Amino acid sequence: SPQGRSKKKSRKHQRYMERRALLEQKGLLSQRLGSQAPRMGPEAHSTLTKAGGTTAPHCGKVSKSKQVVSLSRSTSPDSIARHHSVLLSQESDSSKGMQTSSPLLRPGKYVAIDCEMVGTGPKGRLSELARCSVVNYDGDVIYDKYVRPELPIVDYRTRWSGITKQHMKRAIPFKVAQAEILKILKDKIVVGHAIHNDFQALKYFHPKDRTRDTSRIPVLNHKAGLPSKANVSLKSLARHLLQKKIQVGCKGHSSVEDAQTAMELYRLVEVQWETELALSLPPRPPSPITDSATDSSQYMDDRYWPTDLMTSSL
Repeated sequence: SPQGRSKKKSRKHQRYMERRALLEQKGLLSQRLGSQAPRMGPEAHSTLTKAGGTTAPHCGKVSKSKQVVSLSRSTSPDSIARHHSVLLSQESDSSKGMQTSSPLLRPGKYVAIDCEMVGTGPKGRLSELARCSVVNYDGDVIYDKYVRPELPIVDYRTRWSGITKQHMKRAIPFKVAQAEILKILKDKIVVGHAIHNDFQALKYFHPKDRTRDTSRIPVLNHKAGLPSKANVSLKSLARHLLQKKIQVGCKGHSSVEDAQTAMELYRLVEVQWETELALSLPPRPPSPITDSATDSSQYMDDRYWPTDLMTSSL
């Protein structure tokens, strides 16, 4: 009879909903509430563990106006660039204007580099690496070594490079230095000023979307009151924006100081720069992974449900 079929259908639907609730409770099935909600990271809210081993959200309310983006440890630098501005704005709000370093992004993903070159080849016109310095997001030195060029040095360029014959006594071979430096730069977002010169000296090409060149940022020039397309030196930007004097005297440049200054300039316009970069990136292709709730609906039928799980849980 129609009434009997209706009762049978109702019981089947009830079993379906109970099983689905159990899978969601065990974390085996993602919940769908209208449209798919963004996943809450550990920074969004804490969880309390019940006696049964399930979790419940903390009593504290999460503001609806904030968009919460969680990044796993395996998140690619490309994804970091896309979500960077959102995370930074949240950090700024939570600390009342004082930016704090997010353990998900820094300092491990960001480094700044500067190299000093000497002249080799005919009349010393060929530039080769003689010193390389790398600092982390906080400006701490993580690499600083003198490097012996592959060709004999013709011009030390001491007035600009700060390199002397004495430094070459403790220099390491170029191939050794190159391997050490590239290991540090791998999968990093690298900051530098006119950084193409540093990569050229290293005989290396770093992905463009993971490179932050402070000599090519209109927002920095604008902040300094200079023409947006002007090629401004690191020394000039440091004086205008950081009230800092660098590259003074006759002893040459310090690659450590230059790398630290480039990182300071980057951090000065970090939020705005990363926001503009995120907007300029091409749209990501859709994930090949489909929603588990849709795919698994057919398996909620009795014939697919494990007997032991049915008897122990329902």
